[in-house]
Amino acid sequence: MKVTCHREGLLAACQIAAAAVAPRDVKPVLRNLKAVVEEDRCTLMATDLELGIRLEVRGLKVDEPGEALLPTQKILSILREAPDEEITIEASQDRCLVKGGGAEFEMPGDDPSAFPEAPAFGEEKYHEIKAGVLRDLIRRVIFSAASSEHSRFGATTGVLLELEEDSATLVATDGRRLAWAKGQAESHGGHTTKGQMPVVPVKALHLLDRNLTEPDETVQISLRPNDALLKTERAMISTRLVEGRFPSYRQVLPTKHNARAQVTVGPFLSAVRQAAIMTDEESKRVTFTFAKNKVTLQAKGGESGRSKVETPLELEGKGVEISFDPKFLIDMLKIMEPDNVLTLDLLDSQSAAVFRQEPNYLYVVVPLVATTA
Repeated sequence: MKVTCHREGLLAACQIAAAAVAPRDVKPVLRNLKAVVEEDRCTLMATDLELGIRLEVRGLKVDEPGEALLPTQKILSILREAPDEEITIEASQDRCLVKGGGAEFEMPGDDPSAFPEAPAFGEEKYHEIKAGVLRDLIRRVIFSAASSEHSRFGATTGVLLELEEDSATLVATDGRRLAWAKGQAESHGGHTTKGQMPVVPVKALHLLDRNLTEPDETVQISLRPNDALLKTERAMISTRLVEGRFPSYRQVLPTKHNARAQVTVGPFLSAVRQAAIMTDEESKRVTFTFAKNKVTLQAKGGESGRSKVETPLELEGKGVEISFDPKFLIDMLKIMEPDNVLTLDLLDSQSAAVFRQEPNYLYVVVPLVATTA
């Protein structure tokens, strides 16, 4: 195999594909990227046996088709440090040679046939969704997914993906907050997840998000019993689904409120960030006092001091005093547009609050309840 590439373009492709390279030595061969070079294209492949990607590389000249393994960390380091606009890669089973204008790097080769074959997309049943819509859905929920270290209340470490005839819904929860987002999609071949609860790993969605660069591009999604296939115009991502049952989230969504406020994202986010300055590791708490014409935010750290921030806000219903971990509010608010207006529903100091952007977004956050000795 021999190709001449634009260095920056190849670096960007390798960085994306490297997200699927095994973080530990499951098999030594998986520490590599596999390059498949044909007369008019090059495809990079990577996998950790649970997550895999096939990624098209553009802007290159093919001198000799073939297949080769590229040591991931070495090739990334070379592409980052090389000053050349173009580089040439010659690779075989015995060696991999990378050459620029004034430098060359030679590395041992390996047998590309030992690399697991990444699946291609050949499904007849799937959903189509615009990349811009899907990217927005992912970013509005993914921060709420449980990590393996902080999973609680039965929350799974992934994002629930519900696909119906004309919609896609993503749901994530870590037991302390829940994000729900819905967007338009189109079913082909009767594809649906009705009666199922497929949970896609966070890592796979982060990798997909990095490939959603053109808002009007169409993404194809096919969910099978144990895995998911996610296809963009340049990439095909395959991932195993998360084992375990996703919580029955509909049963815990609040349906009552005693107070309702309209919150403009920019000013509210600024107030939360200001108040949070005086929180510390011992007291990750900001107390919100909602009154008729304003909300007052207060925080007090054991050693850091105290803060008090007031911002105008119109409240319908009873006044409420409620405390939150400010991180849980900031995580949501910072992914919204500053001029977005959210509806905030409150019941009392001990019940979950609900932020809504009708009709397609909902964020539920559990308050911090004071404990008594």
